[in-house]
Amino acid sequence: MQVTILGGGGFLGRKLAARFAADGAIGGKPITGLTLFDLNQPAPLDAPFPVRCLAGDVADTATLKAAIPPGTAIVIHLAAVVSAAAEADYDLGIRVNITGTQALIDACRALPAPPRVVFTSSVASFDGGQDAMVPDEGRQLPTNSYGAQKAIGELLLADATRRGFLDVVSIRLPTVMVRPGRPNRAASSFVSAVVREPLLGLPAQFPVPEDFRVWVCSPRRAVDWLAHAAGMDTAPLGRDRGINPPGISATIGEMLDALAAVAGPEARALAKRVPDAEVEAIVAGWPAAFAATRAPGLGFVRSESLEDLVRAFIADDLDATRRDRGMA
Repeated sequence: MQVTILGGGGFLGRKLAARFAADGAIGGKPITGLTLFDLNQPAPLDAPFPVRCLAGDVADTATLKAAIPPGTAIVIHLAAVVSAAAEADYDLGIRVNITGTQALIDACRALPAPPRVVFTSSVASFDGGQDAMVPDEGRQLPTNSYGAQKAIGELLLADATRRGFLDVVSIRLPTVMVRPGRPNRAASSFVSAVVREPLLGLPAQFPVPEDFRVWVCSPRRAVDWLAHAAGMDTAPLGRDRGINPPGISATIGEMLDALAAVAGPEARALAKRVPDAEVEAIVAGWPAAFAATRAPGLGFVRSESLEDLVRAFIADDLDATRRDRGMA
């Protein structure tokens, strides 16, 4: 079974690829080859099966057909222009997030059998803000271009599934924290920074009040959900291919309290509020919580506690982040 990860050079793509290499199989079927595709060529990966590392434009159908060759059974679509970047550059967001998804559909149509496609959608495709508790049947009314592009991608892929071109599971990921490495252009980047930077001994800034609530999950749990979606039986989904996975609703203050419980009050003291109206305007519309009642019955495991989330970053990514930042 051949597998392709679009966005395979990013941090979630690398973690998922490592999971596949360790497991050697998805849904009980052995992996015979893996393609990692990204704008820049992903680093090599040790695995018990051949691994191709390709660079290219996700919006180019011919390039994607090379990344998704005949025999591909599973495609993980992580490639995206993130929230603040998509808001700042409308044309780039449309090209990568919409044209890239259509190019994926066209590449799948060329395959002899429809592949499973796991699409990373986002909580940013919903609105509601701090007072929201979004039910599984909640309507998507995004308040930003990134969220709109993710919702459009879900609809395109669901229709392609209806037509028999592919078999999609769309995972509406919470804000993933703690992200390793460096800050990125996601509007939610501060959510990881308030934990990551103090653990590095660095000051951190957040643009919202401490009582601002965010729907979050750990990288470990995000990888669990993506891997499960790759191998699950999709018959119980019916036509509704969007999954709200069971994350955690937490305030910035609660995140800082968890940081203090694990790393001490001196770590918490390194995080300070510095208002940023532009970032706050983007994240203020995102829902603070989801009911997520459907996902556990479909096999999606629940999130760990905030303190365990902090401990997981220390165990999995803190040393690598120090090296990446030249602090080792």
